[in-house]
Amino acid sequence: MVKIAPSILSADFANLEKDIRSVEKGGADYLHLDVMDGIFVPNITIGVPVVKSIRKVTDLQLDVHLMIDRPIRFIKDFIEAGADRVTLHLEADSQKNIFESLSLIRSLGRKAGLSIKPKTPLETLLPYLDRLDIALVMTVEPGFGGQKFMPDQLSKVSALRAIIDQKKLLCEIEVDGGVNSETARLCVDAGVDVLISGNTVFASADRKAAIKQLRGV
Repeated sequence: MVKIAPSILSADFANLEKDIRSVEKGGADYLHLDVMDGIFVPNITIGVPVVKSIRKVTDLQLDVHLMIDRPIRFIKDFIEAGADRVTLHLEADSQKNIFESLSLIRSLGRKAGLSIKPKTPLETLLPYLDRLDIALVMTVEPGFGGQKFMPDQLSKVSALRAIIDQKKLLCEIEVDGGVNSETARLCVDAGVDVLISGNTVFASADRKAAIKQLRGV
């Protein structure tokens, strides 16, 4: 069954603890935290102190998505703050540093992930695949919530699913961007394991129902 990771980018930051508890009670599998630095993407969101504070109010696994330049500089800090799953962007650093970052995450006992932007070919992800616990395919351009889903990314997901299954790798496929009750089914059919969704969950008065609808049960 597909897992759901509500993105706090769409939560009410004035009532963040309340919103987090609502999705925890609503059956979310992970809590997705988008970290943006205003350099790698044209937006600034949260950092280590916020992750540390969130860790204190939920038992959900924190799925931390580092949309930041040269993430190797901050990986240890985010893990010490409470991140359980750390995903960085392939485009954000050198190949050497990406390999070192993935090794560091796993050496610290956390799940390691790598994400690619819509214009990044899937082939560039393949050299890292056997070192990944998470492969994140962006279905919008990273940087802002509420964007329209890009259906052309589903072929990338399907191809990735086939490779992971063929190699029998223990790697979850995530998608992030424009995921709602309609696009969720397309993603699941393409082979996605984890749906990241912000607006669809947090704009709903009934978070449990929203999560259930995304899961398709």
